[in-house]
Amino acid sequence: MPKKGSNSGMQQRNVMLDDFNWEVPHETVPIPSEGRVYPSGSPLYKKKTIDIRSMTANEEDILTSRALIKKGTVITRLLSACVTDKGIDVNSMLSGDRNALMVAIRITGYGSEYKAEVTCPSCSDKSRQEFNLSDLPIKRLSISPVKPGENRFKFVLPVTKKTVNFRFLTGKDESEMAIENQRMQEIFPDRESDGLVTSRLANCIVSIDEIDDKNKISHFVKNMPALDSRKLRTYMDDSEPGIEMRSIMSCPSCGARSEVELPLGAGFFWPRD
Repeated sequence: MPKKGSNSGMQQRNVMLDDFNWEVPHETVPIPSEGRVYPSGSPLYKKKTIDIRSMTANEEDILTSRALIKKGTVITRLLSACVTDKGIDVNSMLSGDRNALMVAIRITGYGSEYKAEVTCPSCSDKSRQEFNLSDLPIKRLSISPVKPGENRFKFVLPVTKKTVNFRFLTGKDESEMAIENQRMQEIFPDRESDGLVTSRLANCIVSIDEIDDKNKISHFVKNMPALDSRKLRTYMDDSEPGIEMRSIMSCPSCGARSEVELPLGAGFFWPRD
């Protein structure tokens, strides 16, 4: 006999379906990297899509958690709650793959309409514009890893001719960088947000001519020719998989139609209207 209060041997009822004749919808989301950067033992290996559960009021509780917002983990917790395969560590996913999930989850929760204030590139006037998130194209991984199932890619610097191995940042990397920047800001409150270019490059570069010492890499990055730095960053930006967070706006002030980057402000997951 099962113990009192135990569910052993008992079939659990689906209250939403049985009593309300409704189930939380599921969606299949394309993954920009197509799983080509994850190791063979990962549930993400060669995975071209991920199934998610639509946002519900439970996820709204996550989004309004002051503790999670303060810790900076609210988006990670949201992604984890909506991904149906609980074996997937969303922190280990490339930032671009996470962004694809984030956009898809937002659409399931509040629809594809997204209103945001943007600045016109032509006249610099600000206006509130409406964008369709469903129209944002997926930017798939366009280069091959050094080895299959590894987040590592090669680029030869045009000036120094050094061979750089780099990786694309993950959710964990982005979180650690944000924490470090905040910590430095607390220690040095008058410090400006400088060094972002070199800091990001140093975090992305795995080795330079097979030298993988992080201190030496950091030193090289700070002293590399500007053209090498720009060419490497351009190559990485052009190759990184993700969602193209850009769309067309029509300026009510000057009438110009321009391409703008969609701001991911509070209205993305906390729409006011």
